This record gives sequence, structure tokens and C-alpha cells, in this order.
Amino acid sequence: MPRPRSFFCIHCNATFESRRDLNLHNTRQHGPYPGLIIAPRSTFRYHPHLNGRPCDCYGTFLPAGAPPPEREPVNSYRPFENRAAFQFAELIFKKIQASYGDVNELLRTLAAYNVSQGGGEPPFEDVDELYSTIDAIPYGDAPWESFTVCYTGDITPDSPSWQRADYTVHCRNVRQVAHNMIGNEGFDDSFDTTPYQEYTAPGITRVSNMMSGQFAYRQATTIARNPATHGSMLSPVILGADKTTVSVGTGGQEFHPVYMSVGNVHNSVRRAHKDAIIPIAFLAIPKAARGEAETDEFRTFRKQLYHASIAHILDPLRPYMETYDVVRCPDGHFRRVIYEIGPFIADYPEQVVLSGIVSGWCPKCLLPPDRLHADGGEPRCREHTEYLAGAFPAELAWITWGVDINIIPFTTYFPRADIYELLTPDLLHQLIKGTFKDHLVEWVEKYLYHVHSKAEARRRMDDIDRRIAAAPQFPGLRRFPEGRNFKQWTGNDSKALMKVYLPAIEGHVPNDVVRCFAAYLDFCYLARRSAHDDNTLAAMQEALDRFHRYRVIFETVGVRPDGFSLPRQHALVHYILFKEPWRRSSRNNPLPEMLRTNQRLDKLAAARAMFRSRRMLDGDVLADALELGPFTVEVDADADAIDEPEDEAMDVDGLVHGMVELPSRQVYMRTVQDLAMEYQQPDLLALIRRFLFDQLNDLDEVTSDDVDLSDCPPFFDKVAVYRTAQATFFAPSELSGNRGMHRELIRSNQSWRGWPRYDTVLISLDADAPGMQGMAVGRVMGLMAITYHGERYPCALTDWFEVTDDPNDVTGMYVVRPEMEDGRQASSIVHLDSIVRAVHLMPVYKDTFMPLTFHFSFTLDAFESFYINRYADYHSHEYIL
Repeated sequence: MPRPRSFFCIHCNATFESRRDLNLHNTRQHGPYPGLIIAPRSTFRYHPHLNGRPCDCYGTFLPAGAPPPEREPVNSYRPFENRAAFQFAELIFKKIQASYGDVNELLRTLAAYNVSQGGGEPPFEDVDELYSTIDAIPYGDAPWESFTVCYTGDITPDSPSWQRADYTVHCRNVRQVAHNMIGNEGFDDSFDTTPYQEYTAPGITRVSNMMSGQFAYRQATTIARNPATHGSMLSPVILGADKTTVSVGTGGQEFHPVYMSVGNVHNSVRRAHKDAIIPIAFLAIPKAARGEAETDEFRTFRKQLYHASIAHILDPLRPYMETYDVVRCPDGHFRRVIYEIGPFIADYPEQVVLSGIVSGWCPKCLLPPDRLHADGGEPRCREHTEYLAGAFPAELAWITWGVDINIIPFTTYFPRADIYELLTPDLLHQLIKGTFKDHLVEWVEKYLYHVHSKAEARRRMDDIDRRIAAAPQFPGLRRFPEGRNFKQWTGNDSKALMKVYLPAIEGHVPNDVVRCFAAYLDFCYLARRSAHDDNTLAAMQEALDRFHRYRVIFETVGVRPDGFSLPRQHALVHYILFKEPWRRSSRNNPLPEMLRTNQRLDKLAAARAMFRSRRMLDGDVLADALELGPFTVEVDADADAIDEPEDEAMDVDGLVHGMVELPSRQVYMRTVQDLAMEYQQPDLLALIRRFLFDQLNDLDEVTSDDVDLSDCPPFFDKVAVYRTAQATFFAPSELSGNRGMHRELIRSNQSWRGWPRYDTVLISLDADAPGMQGMAVGRVMGLMAITYHGERYPCALTDWFEVTDDPNDVTGMYVVRPEMEDGRQASSIVHLDSIVRAVHLMPVYKDTFMPLTFHFSFTLDAFESFYINRYADYHSHEYIL
């Protein structure tokens, strides 16, 4: 069986005995983001003119090195009475989202309990006092306003109803929203003030955040033609919109929210929705009678209302796109800010309205609808559309170039803004829900019904569902008890299904269909990465080429006889959090209540950022109330709470490195004999002795496999037993904390939620070898801490798998099989320092039909071989090569 060797630094050839020592070395010597993937060392070229020089509150530049002005002191939790009252309000309103009546009942119950115990008052008298206190928070205020839009043409008594109606748009002052976001102290270590270009090697660029992209640098260069702008800070305004139908409880009401962020904030913060994406408007949705709704006149009005509304909403920023606005930044400095309309993220139907094109055409290029299967055509641009409007009749422009020249895009009213350049593909709606769900998954079903009888096709569809349901558990992996057979798909459903769908269809469809899915998944996972360089862009192109090559199978078998002129798939060539407030509204004219809810959430978030930046939320709230100082409250060492998150973002301070650790307290102590019976491992004592030998000796010279058991240290003590271990690692493509760190729980439990669960993990054997060449796969059958001569060794009892040398030709995934010794799976004990993180295994089903009553907890015991599922999460796809 494999043995972890010494750990080798790829940067300076230093060798270390543990992964912990290697990661600590990487932290100190090779940059701020060590862990499982070491970011390449880079050189940076910052924009020479729009370089975000600090100034005073009047816009006068400060000398280099001048400190920021003192912030207004915050030494109380006002308007809350104390910290406990603030955290109670945040818990009730933001996290639990309790209803009006439930909050009142809770407060009355607390008051009654305090009276019975002779104690004090509850934090709030009733829910009205709670809400009014939140409303009084002085931070993050951007009140909702409204304006009315109406039809301005000639109106007669016979005019259709939509011409005689007034349309109300609810919005916030976007300049105030920008000030709040740019001034958020919580963004201090995740905020760029200058466009830059990053080079990981000569000629190799890397793009990770908005300000590192070509767009920001190019726009800054254009703005800098005016010398008066030099020293300013560029702030691209990122927009998004998504018309949403909400049907919780009663009826189906439509809303059209518009969202905003600023491009200075890092993507990791925006991806985690840490107050970096804020709703700024709810657009009006004009309605018309059935006969009127299909007229060209109404369609044009509806689109122009959309653009006119967005132009008005963004108007407060327009003066500061040519000259500067003085704004306080997260580091405390004031800077001259010049705003820029940045990317607009939308799905295809929204892009049609935004770009003013004919549905079925591409909003980015001039390829006609019947040629969208080809590579991109000539790009659209603002100047070309304006020329068409002046030179050709509307009907000819509609037919020949697919553009509606009656629509004036909102970008027309803003400098340097070209809607065709700004449109950005929506990964969720166009790649995941669009191409994956609406195309590929549906095409598989159509294929089965095309080549099989209806009964046989249903049998195979049911088997695919059972295969999906049999997926072993994995941190953060959603379970599908009924497979894909659910009524209403959400974006999260599609993203979760992508992780396990590929192995489930193998054997039921031609191999080229599986290859097509693999290529498409590779493209999606690459597109989702937190950073791109020339290598990842080339990998995306290669994956896209493979996808185009293998999707032909659907045409060949008769599923797509008309080919692939599909706008959402064509978008691959070019390369949102709304429903929660609805769930808390009365559902009877809910919009005003939703606006109040959003404003209160923003205020609570701003208050938390303010209190946290002043270290007023450090430690435990109970300890703070008892004036015991900061300390960490111990959690039940069993760590078996059902609601405990299995994977989550991790915010860290100071030095960070990847590690796997046991909880602070064990579940219990066991003798080796008793533990051997519990683990059903009769050789446990021998494994412990060989483990201790390996820990006490240089493995480059001799391992415990080379010596007789009698030469290994004796062991007579008890062993500390655990149910979980916590893996923390650098994974910026996942939901990660302020330094790109992510946490997951590795479980080894004979009864978790009533069923056995023993997770599988990646184990590092050779830190110098790339990808899986330096990795092994094991199943954690027990988590322990062994103390020998005063030294504590956290470790795991591991069953080993053998890994194939090369990935499978069809799925592109490595295959593992249990490593057998004397008729049973080979086992050993490994130090937790050698465990990298959890890894997901999916069975190699091939032609196997799953039994009707099969339970997923037995999957890892029932199959002879498994795929190492590199699609289980984004980090796995990046790491398992």
C-alpha cells in the first residue's frame, strides 16, 4: 500500500516532513495564498494615470504615504442597546427570517420567562420596536424611491389601455448605493483602486477580478485622455437584471429586479453575496389585453419603457462619468471616483431586450439565426447600429441585421458605453439551466425514446434516476432521492445535477454522448474559475471544440435533425437572490413590504461591517455579556449535528494554509481491542504500531513495510475517537472567505442520520508530482488521535483504492478499484497532514441496472470500480488532473 513521503516545495526545492510545515513555508516565503494550489508568482503593471491616489474630502490629493483621516468613532451599538440586541435582531430578521407573529410570540415568551425567573427585559418589547430599531441604523441607508413613466404619444378615448396607464418604477439613488458599497469597511482587503495587468510569466496574463481585465484598463486609458482625470479611481458599475415570476403560496406575481455591484470589489466577495450585490430597482412590467399585447406598437413601447427606466435610474451617476465624485474607500482614504457603465449580466431573453435585436439573433455578433452553429461573426457595435438607423428602413434592418432600430438602448445616454460590448453571458441561465438542462438533459431523454420502445425508455430513465440517487455522500453535494424526476427545476437543481449526471448515463447512451457531456462540463467548470490565464482560456477553447465535435451525435441519431443554431449554445463562443424577501411578505401587494425588507437587510449588513471592522463582534456574545473577554465556546465533540454545514466559506486573519484538523474534543476514549471490534479491523493494533514506526523514522530510508512487526513500537494506551475532521484549503473558485479559503467536514461515522457514512479522501504521496500522479485515494474508516511518549498524532484508519494510470477515454475521469490484500481491502493508518481533502467517487455503472430498493449508503461497498468525480465541485475539477 502507498506511504506518504516527505513534502517538496515546487518553488525552492525545500523538503518538509509534514504538509503543515510545507504550507507554512509557502505562506511565509511564496505569497499570501498557500494551500493545495499555489498561485503562481506574478508581476503587475498598474495603470499609470487612473491610479486611485488618496485625497481629502474636498478632492485635494494627499502626499504619498499620508494616513487616512480618522473615522468617526463608533463606541456603541446604537441604535441597539448592546451587542446582544444587535445579534438578536440580525438572527431573527436576517437568518431565521421569522414572521411578524412568530417574533411577537417569541418576545412575549422571553418576557414571561424573565418575569418568572425574576430577570430583566427581553431585547425588544415587540416586533414593531425591533423593526423601528433596524430602521434607525445610521449605516448603509439608501432609501427606496419611485417615479412614474407613461406613454407620451397621442391618446384618444379609443387608445388601448396600456397607452393610458401610468407605470411606477421603484428604485434607489444609485450614487448613494455606490457610496455605500465603495465605503464598506468590510471590503478593505478585497478592493482594487487601480486597473492592472497581471503576468504570471513573460507574455502570460492572468485575469482574476474586474480590475485586472482588459475592459477596465482600456476604459481607464480612454478616460485618461483628459489630464484632469489623472489620479482618479475608476469604478465600473456592474449591472444585472432578471424578470422573475414568484409563485410561493398564492398566485404568480411578476417582478423585474435590477441589481448593482462595483467592479472594484473582488469576485470572491461578490460570489459569496457578501453585501456586494444590491437590488437597486424594480422595473414596471406593462400589461395589455390579449389582442393588444401582440402588436408591434406595444412590443416597442414595452422595450423602450425598459431602456428609459434604466437610463433614469442610472442618471445620478452620469455627471461623474466625465468628472470625479469624491468617495471614501474601504481603507479609510477618500478618492476621486469616475464611474463607468460596466458589464450587464443577463440571460438570453433579457439580452434581446437590452441589445434591441430580433429574438433568435445573437446579441454579440451579426450571424443570422440559421448560422449560429458556426463560430462568431462580425461583432455588433453601437456605431454600426446607429448607421443602420440612419441609412436603412426599419424593416430591412430587422430582416438583414436582426436589429430593431426603433429601440434606443439606455447606453446611448452614457459616455463610452456600448451595450453590445457590455452584455455578459449569464452562467446560470445560459450555460447551466439553458444548455445543460434545456438542451443536453432533454436530448438524452429524447434519444432513449427515439431508439427504444416507450416501456424500455421509461425503464432506462428510471434506472438513470436510481443511479443519481445512489451517489455517495460528499460535503456540499445535494441528494436526489428520486433522481432527476422532480417537477420544477431551479438553478441550484441544475448545478447539483451536473455533478453526478455524467456517470449515471454511461451505458444507456452512446459513448459520444457521454464525451459530449464531459466536454460541456469541462467548459462550464473552467468558465466558473476564479481566475483565468492564457492556459485556462486555451483549455476552454479546447473543451468547446470537443463539445462541438461530439454534439454531432445528437444530429446523427435523429434527436437534432435540424442542427444546432441555438442562441444559448452560440453564446459559448462569445463568451441572482431575489425570492427570499417575497417569502416574508404578505403576498398581497407585496412589493412595498419587499422594499422595506431589502432596506432593513442592507442596514443590518452595514451595521455588522461597521461593528466588525472595529472588532466589536470579536469572541462569543455570551462571554462578552458576562465580561469574560473573548473566548471560543466548545462545540459538542461528536460534531454530528444534522444542521452543521458540511462546506462553507472561511474568513481568516493573518497567515493561512491548507490543513486537516480534528475537533477540539474527542467523542470518547477506547482501548485498542474495543476499537478494533468497533472498526471491524482485527489488525488495528498492528496498524497503529506500524503507523508509529513511520512517524518516528525517515521514510526515505525505511518504512514499516520493510520491517517485522516486532521492530515497531509497542502501544498500550487508549485511543481518542472522533467522528469528523475539518479540512481547510485554498479554493477561490468555491464559495470562499476573504483569502480564498474554504472549509469542509470529512465524516467517519457508523450512524450518521441513521446510516453509515465513511467519506473518501485524497491522500498526498508525492507533493512534487502533478495532479493525481502524486495522489492516492482512501476511505476514512476511523478518525483518531494516538498519543505516544507525550506526542499526539491525529490520524485516520484508511482503506485504500488503486488508481488507474490514465483517465477513462469516455468520461475523462480516473478510475479506482479497492486494493485487495489477502481477500480484504488493504488498510493502514495515515497522519492527517497527508490528507488533502475529501474526494467524491461515483460508481462505474456501465450496463448495470440498479435494484429498486438500493440505498446510497452502501454504494462504496457494492461496486467493483469507481470514477474519481472531478465534477463534484469546482475545486476538484481544478485539482484532479
